[in-house]
Amino acid sequence: MNYQELIAARYSVRKFSERPVEQEKLDLILNAARLAPTAVNRQPQRILVLRNREQLEKLSRCTRSSFGCTLALLVCYDTTATWKRKFDGADSGVIDASIVTDQMMMAATDLGLGSTWVCSFDPAAMHAEFAIPEQLVPVNLLVMGYPAEDAAPGSLHGERKPLEETVFYDHF
Repeated sequence: MNYQELIAARYSVRKFSERPVEQEKLDLILNAARLAPTAVNRQPQRILVLRNREQLEKLSRCTRSSFGCTLALLVCYDTTATWKRKFDGADSGVIDASIVTDQMMMAATDLGLGSTWVCSFDPAAMHAEFAIPEQLVPVNLLVMGYPAEDAAPGSLHGERKPLEETVFYDHF
């Protein structure tokens, strides 16, 4: 599958099978995160791998959007490792964590896994449930696993705005 086919094939899986993700596939997904571009190559991402029953039960206390996954990756950034823009102090952490999340999501799709990028979670609950150090900021949750047999894209998945509504040439 080429890249255009890969990005078209990916959808938010909201129902997973009980089949666990093999360590070899997880390693490839985590390596995709390691290779992700980050501001000034600071690599501030810190990824919590959640995959045993106890961890997934804790996760369910932080979000209602785990969809029965067998694996979840909580993508955080370390505030002591991010690049800050000198003009206004803007922190690259959220951007870096999001690029990392996207690369893992696409790697999972390439490996035959499904995923959903979840932003609807309680960061304070994540800190408490998983004893996350204060300097780590949870940004994205990537729930994943093998899609259930009856998993399907949501009704809005195929709807995309025309490029003319989102891309502008010489207008500013």
